[in-house]
Amino acid sequence: MQTSPSLRPVLPILIGASVMLSLALGLRQSIGLFVQPAVKDLSVTVADFTLAIAVQNLAWGFLQPIAGAAADRYGYRAVMLVGAVLYVLGLFLLATAEGLLGVMLGAGILIGAAMGCCGSAIAMSVSSRSIPAGIRSTVLGIVSAAGSLGALVSAPAGQMLAESFGWRAGVMGFVVIALVMLPAAWLAGRVDRLPVPRQTNVAEALGMGAAVRLALGHWPFVIMSLAYFICGLQLVFLTTHLPSYLALCGMDPMLGAQALGVIGGFNILGSLFFGWAGGRWSKGMLLGGIYFTRSLVLGAYFVAAPTPESTLVFAAFMGFLWLGVGPLVAGMVAEMFGLRWQAMIQGVAFTSHQLGSCLGAYGGGLLFDALGSYDMAWKLGVAMGLFAGTVQIIAGLPRFPGTPRPAPA
Repeated sequence: MQTSPSLRPVLPILIGASVMLSLALGLRQSIGLFVQPAVKDLSVTVADFTLAIAVQNLAWGFLQPIAGAAADRYGYRAVMLVGAVLYVLGLFLLATAEGLLGVMLGAGILIGAAMGCCGSAIAMSVSSRSIPAGIRSTVLGIVSAAGSLGALVSAPAGQMLAESFGWRAGVMGFVVIALVMLPAAWLAGRVDRLPVPRQTNVAEALGMGAAVRLALGHWPFVIMSLAYFICGLQLVFLTTHLPSYLALCGMDPMLGAQALGVIGGFNILGSLFFGWAGGRWSKGMLLGGIYFTRSLVLGAYFVAAPTPESTLVFAAFMGFLWLGVGPLVAGMVAEMFGLRWQAMIQGVAFTSHQLGSCLGAYGGGLLFDALGSYDMAWKLGVAMGLFAGTVQIIAGLPRFPGTPRPAPA
C-alpha cells in the first residue's frame, strides 16, 4: 500500500507500455493461424512463409539495439510511434500480398522492424525508468502480464474472421487492432519527461560503444544471451508451426487459435509469478528453471498424438513458462548495467534470442518440407532446451557475481 502513491503519477506510462506490448506480441504470435490458408492461396510453400517469419525475427533482433540507442538520443516516444506505424503498414501489406514478396515485406521486414521499436525490450525499459528499484521486478512482471492479453483477443478474432471471410479478412482485422498501438505508444512516451535515476553502476558513465563492449566481456551476460537463443527457437517454433501441426493431425482449426489464446492467458499468471519471484531469488536460476521445465513439457506433448484436451493443457503449461522470461531478463540487465543503456544492452541479448527465433521458424519449415513431419524439429528443440536450462541454472548460482567488472582505468 505504501508504494501506490509513487506509482500513481507513472500509471499512464505503464498502461501505455502494457497496451503497446500486448498488441505487438499478441498480433505477432497469432500470425501462425494464417500459414496454411495463405500457403494455399498464394501458391507458396510452408518453408517460404516461415522464411518471412524468420526474416521478421532477424530484423527484430538486429534492429533492437539500434532502436534502444535511438531511444536514448531521440526519446522513447519517437521510436515507439515509428514502430506502431510500421506495424500497421506491415499487416496491411500482408493482407494484400499477391505472392512471396508481399509476405516477406509485410510479415517479415516491416513487422520485424516494428517489433524492434515497440516490443518487449523497449516496453520493459520504459517501465524500468518509471519505477523504484525496490519494486521493479514485481512491476515488470505486471507489465509483462498485461502484455499477454493481446493473444487472448487477437487469436480468436483472427480465426473467426478467417473462417467466415478468408485469411485476408483475418489479417485486416489485425490491422484495425494494431491502430490502437499509436495512442498507447504516445502515452508510454511520457517517460521521456522523467529523469533517468542516478546509479553507481560503471556502465552508466560509459559511452554507447564502451557499454556494449563491457556487456560482451561480462560472462554471466554472455551465458544469459546464449541461453536466450534457445528460448527464441522454442517459442517461435511453436507460434509458427503449432497451428499447422494440429491441422496435419486432423484437429479442428479453431483449436490452434484456442491454444494460442490459452498460452496468452497463462502468460499472465507466469509473468506475475516470475516478476514476483525475481525480486526474491536468483533471476538467473529462475531463467534456467524456465528453460529446463519448458523443454520437458514440449517433449511430453509431442511424444504422443495430440488431443484437444492435451493441447489445451500443454498450452496452459507453456503459457505459464512463456513471458515470465521478460521481467527476469530485463531485471538482470538493469542490475548488471543500470538503466541508461538498458534498452540497447537488452537489445544485444535479444539479437541472440531472435537468431534462435529465425532457426525455430525457418528451420522447422525446412525440416517439415524435407521429412514430412515435425518429429526431428521438436526433438532437437527439446534437447537444446535441456542443455541451455542446465547451463543457465549453474551460471545463476549465488556464488557467481551478477554485476560487471569495473572498466579498466
